[in-house]
Amino acid sequence: MKRLSAIVPFALLTCLALTGCTASGAQTAPAPASQATTEVEVDAPEDETPDGPSFVDGVLTTDEVVINITDSKVIPVGEKGNEYGDKPVLAIWYDTTNLGTSDQDITPSEFILQFEAFQDNDPNRENTLDVSGLPDDQYLESQMENIKAGGTVANAVAYSLDDTTTPVDLVAGRFGDEIGRMTFKLG
Repeated sequence: MKRLSAIVPFALLTCLALTGCTASGAQTAPAPASQATTEVEVDAPEDETPDGPSFVDGVLTTDEVVINITDSKVIPVGEKGNEYGDKPVLAIWYDTTNLGTSDQDITPSEFILQFEAFQDNDPNRENTLDVSGLPDDQYLESQMENIKAGGTVANAVAYSLDDTTTPVDLVAGRFGDEIGRMTFKLG
């Protein structure tokens, strides 16, 4: 019995000592925070990290190019940027970045290959808008120049409008597959 009464206090002291060590170690251990970060990444839906081309918030990203829309406006007939047209135009300014992954030449006019514009004002057919004249003369010399790998060049494009109230859908796609779209409200 004496032996048991000597072991019990010793066991209690050992437990208290170990508990004290554990408490001080837990205060400085950053492991739970890093585990929480990892959990969030694991639980994130797959569509939040696209594996292919995307068009979100005015930025088209493909394997070869990034096109970032920087500005847009409607230019009436006869005004600067639409001096020679017979319809108002939707002018869009953008930056094109060559990611350097293609063996093909990348020019600022890549925009025209990647996008189509639609104005849904006909109940019977799709109304694809025509590309109009360059709305900004500062890009006359550079619009067809090759962009070096890693380089970014600004440019502009214009689409002839059928009216100035119906919104325009700009659709990014390649070979009939839609990547994404953005809507320009005109009036």
